[in-house]
Amino acid sequence: MGASAIAQGLFRETPEPTLIGGRNRDTGRIVFPCPDDAARWEPVDLPRRGTLWSWTVQRFRPKSPPYIGPEDFAPFAIGYVELPGATIVETQIVGADFESLTIGMAMALVTTDFATAANGDAIRLYAFTPATEA
Repeated sequence: MGASAIAQGLFRETPEPTLIGGRNRDTGRIVFPCPDDAARWEPVDLPRRGTLWSWTVQRFRPKSPPYIGPEDFAPFAIGYVELPGATIVETQIVGADFESLTIGMAMALVTTDFATAANGDAIRLYAFTPATEA
């Protein structure tokens, strides 16, 4: 069994997890994900660390479609992480008790298995977790 990203072009996992943003060739504005318009946008690696800008808890299973997560739903934290000098990204937050999350806390990019595809492969997505000093 293997693993595949939830969508192509959002992130890569090697040599370490990295989000792929887009920089506007005219204005320098950075967005995530990178728009599919190479004439106007160039792919750029986004910072792997940031700060928690805002967050909430998803306590019920979202409507399917478009939700493709597991039938056995468990509440999860979702929020916005501000990446310095770049942009703010919406993300699932993993590896933290809901009560421990605070706005402004340091966050680090990780990848996580989200669901299982029909062929048995893991569907991977990017997420952020509270950063540890390293």
